[in-house]
Amino acid sequence: MKHLPQFQIIADISCIYPKDTEAPPAGVDDMTKLAYLHEPGVLHNLACRFALNEIYTYTGNILIAVNPFRRLPHLYDIHMMEQYKGAAFGELSPHLFAVADTCYRAMINEQGSQSILVSGESGAGKTETTKMLMRYLAFMGGRSVTEGRTVEQQVLESNPVLEAFGNAKTVKNNNSSRFGKFVEIQFDKHGKISGAAIPELTSVPLQDVKKFKLGDPRTFHYLNQSNCYEVANVDDAREYLETRNAMDIVGISQDEQDAIFRVVGAILHLGNINFIKGKEVDSSKLKDEKSKFHLQTAAELLMCDEKMLEDSLCKRVIVTPDGNITKPLDPDRAALSRDALAKTVYSRLFDWIVDKINSSIGQDPDATSLIGVLDIYGFESFKLNSFEQLCINLTNEKLQQHFNQHVFKMEQEEYTKEEINWSYVEFVDNQDVLDLIEKKPGGIIALLDEACMFPKATHETFAQKMYQTYKGHKRFSKPKLARTDFIINHYAGDVIYQADQFLDKNKDYVVAEHQALLNASKCPFVANLFPPLPEETSKQSKFSSIGTRFKQQLQSLMETLNTTEPHYIRCVKPNTVLKPGIFENFNVLNQLRCGGVLEAIRISCAGYPTKRSFDEFLDRFGMLAPDVLDGSDEKSACIAICDRMGLKGYQIGKAKVFLRAGQMAELDARRTEVLANAARRIQRQIRTHLARKEFITLRRSTINVQKLWRAQLARKLYECMRKEAASIRIQKHVRAHADRKSYTKLVASAIVIQTGSRAMAARNEYRYRRRTKATTSIQTQWRRFQALSGYKQQKKATLTLQCLWRARIARKELRKLKMAARETGALKEAKDKLEKRVEELTWRLEFEKHLRIDLEEARGQEIAKLQNALHEMQGQLDEAHASIIREKEAAKLAIEQAPAVIKEVPVVDNTKLQLLRNHNEELEGEVRDLKEKVEKFEKKYSEAEKESKTSLKEAEEAQLKATLLQETIERLELNLSNLESENQVLRQQALVASTKEDFCEELKILKNKIASLESDNEQLHNQAAVVKEIPTPERVTPHVKCFANGHQTEEELQTTKEPGPLVPVLTKQRSLTDRQQENHDVLLKYLMEDKRFDKNRPVAACIVYKALLQWRSFEAEKTNIFDRIIQTIRSSTESQDNVTDLAHWLSTTSTLLFLLQSTLKASNTISAASHRNRNSPATLFGRMAQGLRPSSLGTGISRGYSGMVGKPNEQLKVEAKYPALLFKQHLTACVEKIYGMIRDGLKKEISPLLNLCIQAPRSARARSTRGSSKSIHSSIVAKQQTSNIHWQSIVSKLDHTLGVMSGNHVPSMITRKIFSQVFSFINVQLFNSLLLRRECCSFSNGEYLKAGLQELDHWCLKTTDQYAGSSWDELQHIRQAVGFLVLHQKAQKSLDEITNELCPILSLPQIYRIGTMFWDDKYGTHGLSPDVIGRMRVLMAEDSINMPNNSFLLDVDSSIPFSMEEMFRSLSDTDINLSDVDPPPILRQRSDFHFLLQAAQGHTDIETL
Repeated sequence: MKHLPQFQIIADISCIYPKDTEAPPAGVDDMTKLAYLHEPGVLHNLACRFALNEIYTYTGNILIAVNPFRRLPHLYDIHMMEQYKGAAFGELSPHLFAVADTCYRAMINEQGSQSILVSGESGAGKTETTKMLMRYLAFMGGRSVTEGRTVEQQVLESNPVLEAFGNAKTVKNNNSSRFGKFVEIQFDKHGKISGAAIPELTSVPLQDVKKFKLGDPRTFHYLNQSNCYEVANVDDAREYLETRNAMDIVGISQDEQDAIFRVVGAILHLGNINFIKGKEVDSSKLKDEKSKFHLQTAAELLMCDEKMLEDSLCKRVIVTPDGNITKPLDPDRAALSRDALAKTVYSRLFDWIVDKINSSIGQDPDATSLIGVLDIYGFESFKLNSFEQLCINLTNEKLQQHFNQHVFKMEQEEYTKEEINWSYVEFVDNQDVLDLIEKKPGGIIALLDEACMFPKATHETFAQKMYQTYKGHKRFSKPKLARTDFIINHYAGDVIYQADQFLDKNKDYVVAEHQALLNASKCPFVANLFPPLPEETSKQSKFSSIGTRFKQQLQSLMETLNTTEPHYIRCVKPNTVLKPGIFENFNVLNQLRCGGVLEAIRISCAGYPTKRSFDEFLDRFGMLAPDVLDGSDEKSACIAICDRMGLKGYQIGKAKVFLRAGQMAELDARRTEVLANAARRIQRQIRTHLARKEFITLRRSTINVQKLWRAQLARKLYECMRKEAASIRIQKHVRAHADRKSYTKLVASAIVIQTGSRAMAARNEYRYRRRTKATTSIQTQWRRFQALSGYKQQKKATLTLQCLWRARIARKELRKLKMAARETGALKEAKDKLEKRVEELTWRLEFEKHLRIDLEEARGQEIAKLQNALHEMQGQLDEAHASIIREKEAAKLAIEQAPAVIKEVPVVDNTKLQLLRNHNEELEGEVRDLKEKVEKFEKKYSEAEKESKTSLKEAEEAQLKATLLQETIERLELNLSNLESENQVLRQQALVASTKEDFCEELKILKNKIASLESDNEQLHNQAAVVKEIPTPERVTPHVKCFANGHQTEEELQTTKEPGPLVPVLTKQRSLTDRQQENHDVLLKYLMEDKRFDKNRPVAACIVYKALLQWRSFEAEKTNIFDRIIQTIRSSTESQDNVTDLAHWLSTTSTLLFLLQSTLKASNTISAASHRNRNSPATLFGRMAQGLRPSSLGTGISRGYSGMVGKPNEQLKVEAKYPALLFKQHLTACVEKIYGMIRDGLKKEISPLLNLCIQAPRSARARSTRGSSKSIHSSIVAKQQTSNIHWQSIVSKLDHTLGVMSGNHVPSMITRKIFSQVFSFINVQLFNSLLLRRECCSFSNGEYLKAGLQELDHWCLKTTDQYAGSSWDELQHIRQAVGFLVLHQKAQKSLDEITNELCPILSLPQIYRIGTMFWDDKYGTHGLSPDVIGRMRVLMAEDSINMPNNSFLLDVDSSIPFSMEEMFRSLSDTDINLSDVDPPPILRQRSDFHFLLQAAQGHTDIETL
């Protein structure tokens, strides 16, 4: 076997970094928690998290976002926003929503402006990150009522517009932002968005303009330079529609949009205009007809003169004191003029779009604070770097300086917070680079502006000027053999710039000919882009420096940022191929350098890079000095450990230990040494144990061998003795066997002889009896068969005749029913068909029953007949036997008496014997025939019996179906009546709406009529005495006018001739009304005060129901008692926090609603009433002229008791009018509202406790390194018991609510639904928190949650299913998740076992999330195997195509989980008897409520009898 070659890796010790062997395989969510804060550790942590699709990681308060290059919509949906809303920073998993929420909370709490700086190179995902930040801020600060489009909507939709005109394809990204965007979102004092602004930061270079699809892009010069016309996974048509929609939302009208795209089209056509030399010297002209066509098209789109456009491109006017001189341009200068025009137009267009968006969104001058979101381009370094890269890198240098100062400030704040002694930490400041570029005078931009002032300056002279000026600058250098290149040493590395086009790109001026041409355009939009210039600048081209303007904008931006509190998000592009799943270390490391993350790490390392809390420090290094852990506080123990290890320069803060660079590695080395010594000691003990175990095993084996050998010898001796004894016993038994065998043989022979003789006699006797019995049976069966056949034929004929006659009658009845059913509608026809089917099935069932009874009777009769014939044949057989015996005896007697000498002569009668034989053969033939007939009959009988059983079974099923159909019909009738009543309610409401218009016109007439009625009433009072003297006086009754809503008004007095006085009638009517009002007030007062229960019934609900029934309020067309009851219930439950009162009202309203449901039925007169209303006269007096209504219905008063004192039933249902049906609907709404208040109140109480229950307290986690004394163990047990107090508090809340619900006799079904939804809420909160917090996905935390869930399980078992119901099943998600956390040997589990056996209810993303976040803090074991995680990632990628928004979070169900029918069915099992309800004293004292006493007294009398 050949040995493999051995390689040695030789590296400098300074380039080798220590690795944290205890770091979790999934990485840490905050890289400040890394034991070793260096570049390889940071890179490895990001790579581990990226492999698990964890794209966000903290570095202190800086968020690093790695672009996954795939859509992850579940990370940004509304459920995720709800989870991060109000959560403390660092409490949940890293997310950009956490940064946005922290920023928003700081703005609200501190009343100061904030800013979020999003940076990264092209393709790192800055724009998408900015979109998500703005979405979250719009979610937090959105307005509920606005005029038209909301500000947040306009801010969000401004992104597609700016990206469409400001993005372009670069070598690093398909959709790179070529402009900087700083969105100022303004908030009012209530934290709502009140305005926004998007200031322009940079101008747009022409060559990077985003390409629009105007014809074939390959034909346009400005679009075909990159040879890229399509981008993968981008739908240009959809992007265009989204852009147009976004332009609509931000306030750009359709005309303005058309003008914008016209200008873009004109710019594209300008790029296709080519020039050649003209006839004159240094002149130019259009190249061909194609160029002329593009010139005409551009002039047409810009609505300007074609000739003037051509002249402005090919000629230049020079203004002199003597006059204007027209100078032709050569083809190259003409092309530059063309590009300058296109660049100017597009720049003005982009400026106009930004101004339009700002003006459309609007700024709030009264805004108290703002949040700025900066989306800026990242540091750029290409093979060819020009003026644009210099401006971009200048911006990044500025932001890096701001970032360094902020990081250093945060570092100093932490030192100050911990109150440690620290000195000034030096860090590299890049101010010298900024001075090199932007200092005035002396900076590169200043030199560039100076060179642009001179007409004869070139890029070579500009480069030479820089070489001379910055010859000794440490940040500036010149490449070898370079004429125009120069190198600037940026914070992210050296960048080589090419100064060839610096001068041209820095010049920003408008040619006078271009200005005049476009200002004169017939298109108002184009003309507004080029307003007229002042007099002194309109005749010549004025130079404007782009670099200077850019520097001013950048300075303004920095001033704004300096007034805000910054928050940083660093976007990272993991690979250059823009594909998911690829992590390029060198590329990411370079971006971390460019983004300043490593610079922040270097600043941290300059001070105290390792910061550990006392608890974490002791957990890790407590083993170095275990003796100091007993009886000392954590701070003293940390100091003792550091001093014992000989550390110098460390600091002890208030809650943390601060270590210098390298001290963590030193402590780890000491810790490794201690662990190694402990491992050697353990190995020694184990080896000793194994050697002793082997010795004991050998000794035990030796003893066993000796024992076995001695046993073998003893067994041999015993075998010899046993054989000798056996031989003697065998001889004895052989002799005994021989003797026994001979005796047995003799006995058997005698028995055989006796058996044979006796058997012969018995067989002869049996043969004779069998023949006799067969003959009798054949005769019996034949006679029975003849009788049965005749009976069946007669019965069949009778049934046939009856069926035909009944069918004839049924058809006649059916025709009549069909004629009558045509008028009742589809539901009546279905009902009749069902009833007919029920009757037919019932008749068939009865027929089958009768048929079966007849068959049973016939069968019984035949059996009786056969038994009688059998008895007769048995008697005849006995007589024959007796005669034979007598003949035998007589023969024997004759033989004995005969002389011996007489010889017996045998006499044989052959004739008689032959006759008997023939007769016997005939009988045997008949018997055979009868047997065949009997077999056929039995076969038919068995078939008939089977058919009868089948028919009986079908009849029973049909009867069951008929019963179910009857119940369905009754339920449909009930639902139909309810629908008709609700339909009538809607019709009346519609009628009210339609009649409101007529009321306005008739109001004046009504007022006049009321005035006349009042005057007539006064005259009647004055003339009362005169009226009494009239023999036949007239009694005046009020004519009640009925409105469509059920209310009535007295409009006129109508007289009818009837004996009786007038004034007492009016007085009696008024007294009845006042009396009714008093009764209503007393009843409502009683309803609010009485909270008694009698036999599990709310007394108030029963009393109110009986009173309404007694007053016939359910049958009244108009009454206000229902509205007052609902108002009383609502006022008593509004803003009510006392669950006892809410439970009382829930029990009362549900019981009252059940009583209404059991009593009310829809009125059959509703349709007729609505018909009358539709056909009623149109005018008010026409409606007044209709017939009178009974006063008892108008006032709702009745003097008689309805008699309903027992349990409501179908026989006692009353016709419900519109107010009663409306009251039922309002009462249903009250039940649902009170239910929701109790449920939400319980959720609100346990929600803070759930936040404490999701994670085990650190004090409850036992530390093996803190010693093992009994006192420490007992203290840990006590802390663990204390940690369960939160779960016990939840259980106590549940017990309290259950006690309140039971004490108020709330229906058990409602109680079950409340607890089911509360347990579902617990499941959602715990499960979502588990998925968002990595520190919760540990083994010890799983044990803590499992113990807490057992508390809830015990509560469910104690509560029983009557109240708990399926509450325990609602915790399936968190139960399976906790079961997964506490599972041992996870690495050995396959994906099928996990998804099908362990966690069948969890989805694949949820299992993946828990599996990747799991860490074993107790035993240090590994989680899921890499193969399982890789397979889950593949399956999730496939599922994301089918389900793009597959969120792993759960939703809270806040619906009403039961219907009123379910509540009615649950209450129907309860015996609610109203006859024995004892009225309270407040009602006993009033005579109007004596009917309650009568009902109770009647029930008492019945019980006495």
